[in-house]
Amino acid sequence: MSFKTADLYDAFEGRVQVCDPIFRDFGSRRRFEGPVATVKCFEDNSLVKQALESEGRGRVLVVDAGGSLRCAMLGDLLAAKACANGWAGLVLFGCVRDSVELGEMDLGVKALATHPRKSVRRGEGVAEVAVQFAGVSFTPGCQVYCDEDGILVSAAPLS
Repeated sequence: MSFKTADLYDAFEGRVQVCDPIFRDFGSRRRFEGPVATVKCFEDNSLVKQALESEGRGRVLVVDAGGSLRCAMLGDLLAAKACANGWAGLVLFGCVRDSVELGEMDLGVKALATHPRKSVRRGEGVAEVAVQFAGVSFTPGCQVYCDEDGILVSAAPLS
């Protein structure tokens, strides 16, 4: 991938949203982009698992986990499913675990922090709805661009 978020911002200022700089990189892909799929859930990763078990087709799963720092919403087993199913990456407004293993996977992962506790699975949450966090709105089908400098969101692919 040849884009840089700084260059995209300069070229499309006013037409892109910029996430607050609160995310850390965990996957081996530091630069990734794709159409957005969303999940909104709190300390329950049932819908994250369900999404990652489906065909990713180069999409980026954006997870609004309410910013919880009390448990992980993604670990190595779900990340492996994401890789196998063709997901470009994830943006998690929450935590991950198994960070060493995530760092070895060909997957982009942006999250707030690590936490050893796994989430519960109660089947709660909603998928494919607009979510807001880090100063931006993510709508299913919009485009997200992630690299070492940050995260941009646009209504359509930038060219």
